[in-house]
Amino acid sequence: MFKLRTLGVAAAAALVLGAGHAEARDQIRIVGSSTVYPFASYVVEEFGATTDHPTPVIESTGSGGGLKLFCAGDGMDTPDISNASRAIKVSEFKRCRDNGVTDITQATIGFDGIVIANSVKSPQFKLTRKQLTLAVAAEVPKGGKLVKNPYKYWDQIDSSLPHKEIVIYGPPTTSGTRDAFEELVMEAASDEMDGYGGEYTKIRQDGGYVPAGENDNLIVQKLTQNRDALGIFGYSFLEENTDRIQASAIEGVLPDPDTISSGDYPVSRSLYFYIKNGHAKKVPGLYDYVNLFMSEKMIGDLGYLKDRGLIPLPKDMRKQIRQEVTDHKKLTLDKVKAENS
Repeated sequence: MFKLRTLGVAAAAALVLGAGHAEARDQIRIVGSSTVYPFASYVVEEFGATTDHPTPVIESTGSGGGLKLFCAGDGMDTPDISNASRAIKVSEFKRCRDNGVTDITQATIGFDGIVIANSVKSPQFKLTRKQLTLAVAAEVPKGGKLVKNPYKYWDQIDSSLPHKEIVIYGPPTTSGTRDAFEELVMEAASDEMDGYGGEYTKIRQDGGYVPAGENDNLIVQKLTQNRDALGIFGYSFLEENTDRIQASAIEGVLPDPDTISSGDYPVSRSLYFYIKNGHAKKVPGLYDYVNLFMSEKMIGDLGYLKDRGLIPLPKDMRKQIRQEVTDHKKLTLDKVKAENS
């Protein structure tokens, strides 16, 4: 296992904020997604070990938290890169633009599946997106209207499910994993369910769903302690812990590299990072780090990150995206809208 040279949330935040309005610095600063964090951390370590540049500072803030810091301005007191487990939102892009961050490049690094898992010492779940939505939603349709979620046990939702209390450890509101779960599970299910009247994504706060922070390893630990609970996190954390946890089948499909990359697994998504091109001349090595991350050595079919759970993009897509990143292609509002449609 590689050794992570990372700073804690408070320490890293202090470094970012403490930089003031310095004209230049020699250390790359990275924030963002807890799902992308293990992959980026490996690249950070490799970059520090194989180049003359200092090892970058990386902080797991969640996708939303990272983009908030990233879009706060173009000064040297703001991050250079923000990792994200979903595409940047239109509102975030506009915030960047309003704060002078007008030259951003989007890098797509691969695919990931959102896993709903439980302890290997308990029976494996088989769930639909409708059942998951009814388990986590703050309100559910009853008699043609929405009512406060009454479901306390899984078999109250469907008699085929076990008589176990609904306890789901999941990501907080700042997490891209939560954003993607709301879109790929709750929006998809509510569109097809009578009574919601469109896309419904409000999550219950009565204890059925438990926000467990940005460290997905903590969710894994909680599942080993509570065998009746389920957890929501990225596929790489399943790969690293198959001796302790198992994935639920969603719509009859289990997550694996083939079902995720093909889209057969219904809770699949792309992973990204965003580069602040305005920092390239003031932060030596920024593009060297980006190029290392985007290399076949890292994200290719035989790349190091595949061994850590990243699902590679198709070869032609990798080639196209790598060229866009090399050319520092400027992200546009139209592109962001397309990604969010």
